[in-house]
Amino acid sequence: MKTADFLFNKICRVLEVMLVAIFGLLVIDVLGQVFSRYILNQSFAFTEELARFSLIWLSILGAAYLSGKREHLAMDFMYQKFSPQLKKKTLIFIEISIFLFALIVMVIGGFNLVYTTLHLEQLSGTLRVPLGYIYAIFPVSGLLIMFFSAYHMGKIITNQITE
Repeated sequence: MKTADFLFNKICRVLEVMLVAIFGLLVIDVLGQVFSRYILNQSFAFTEELARFSLIWLSILGAAYLSGKREHLAMDFMYQKFSPQLKKKTLIFIEISIFLFALIVMVIGGFNLVYTTLHLEQLSGTLRVPLGYIYAIFPVSGLLIMFFSAYHMGKIITNQITE
């Protein structure tokens, strides 16, 4: 499990750096747009699209990161009443459900979306970037969520995660 822990920590660290960089880009982009509108009385069309794409990437990668850290939103008022054995089974069921969702919706559906938009050569309106590159974050995040889910299942089975 040492290799899995090392890989888990490295992936989380890379995600942290990427999320900070994307957020920084988003802040600079939006501040630049505000500055150009109110100080220069000129609007740059690409800044709105860049902000939209940055927010998409920030949200989807952030969801993967939170899944890895087990910080995602959960309603656990019933779960807290379960016996330790039922809690373990419930945690495994939850991780399997997350894994399957990430596989079916994010990876398979995401690859289909990326393939379709690249095949049709769809470009974004202002930046003229192929939309498949923007949508590529869905299967990438799905693969990350699948890795994190498998990692957590291993920890649950070996009793290293109890809640």
